[in-house]
Amino acid sequence: QVQLVESGGGSVQAGGSLRLSCAASGRTVISLDMGWFRQAPGNEREFVASTVRVGGRTYYADSYADSVKGRFTISRDNAKNTVNLQIIGLKPEDTAVYYCAAKFGSTTAWRYWGQGTQVTVSS
Repeated sequence: QVQLVESGGGSVQAGGSLRLSCAASGRTVISLDMGWFRQAPGNEREFVASTVRVGGRTYYADSYADSVKGRFTISRDNAKNTVNLQIIGLKPEDTAVYYCAAKFGSTTAWRYWGQGTQVTVSS
């Protein structure tokens, strides 16, 4: 079983920055595909970014939604067993609850989810 706990959300003005963190327990992030998703009020949950293992080794490929490319950066801190999402140039449309997710590379569905952290961007 994998437990995920997000932190780092908050209220910021447009153009500001935040760093979201996802602390994992139960498994090391080295062995997991990790991702960030978000859900704005009235919208479905959407993909934001992911870092997935390549070839079953400790190489990772990062992917981003088009709407966040150049502003969001996903990274792993294996020593702390966390995955982070650095966000710059925040926009009001980035307002959402941000969720951390994890899965094993042999599956396509994101199996483990955190409780989410709120990000609110004011104009």
